[in-house]
Amino acid sequence: MSRVANQPVSLPKGVEVRVMEQSLVVKGPKGQLSTPLHPTVGVQVEADVASLTWDSDQSAYAGTMRALLNNMVRGVSQGFEQKLEIIGVGYRAQAKGKTLSLSLGFSHPVEYPVPDGITIDTPTQTEIVIRGIDKQMIGQVAADIRAYRPPEPYKGKGVRYAGENVRRKEAKKK
Repeated sequence: MSRVANQPVSLPKGVEVRVMEQSLVVKGPKGQLSTPLHPTVGVQVEADVASLTWDSDQSAYAGTMRALLNNMVRGVSQGFEQKLEIIGVGYRAQAKGKTLSLSLGFSHPVEYPVPDGITIDTPTQTEIVIRGIDKQMIGQVAADIRAYRPPEPYKGKGVRYAGENVRRKEAKKK
């Protein structure tokens, strides 16, 4: 029995949830998101609460669908944000319209094209803030940027998530 799927999702003012054929559509003040709905899971919307129904042996899908619905509702009402930090001498980032220019110690600058629905800000040269309504897309963009130069274990240089703890290794002894 899924414990996650039993919890209803509260809908803030201005958020509308609709089930169209086999997809779930959530519309709010920040935009609209949709996801395919698993065939064994149903969504019922009453007043300002959405709850899920499912076949008795498919509770894992119900928990996943409930988590996706909750993320979509939060995304269209509040939005999501991910912060990255750049550590290293000469390493820096600069947002230029729909591209992010990164200097990460390579012989050339790395140009990352920003996908639609995502905004990237650089408050300082060593900070990157990724904002949007789709939690999965924000996580994927952050992972793509981090993959250009992940933090190395000896000096800790590279791109890391804000607050990420990088385990450091001891240098070779003579």
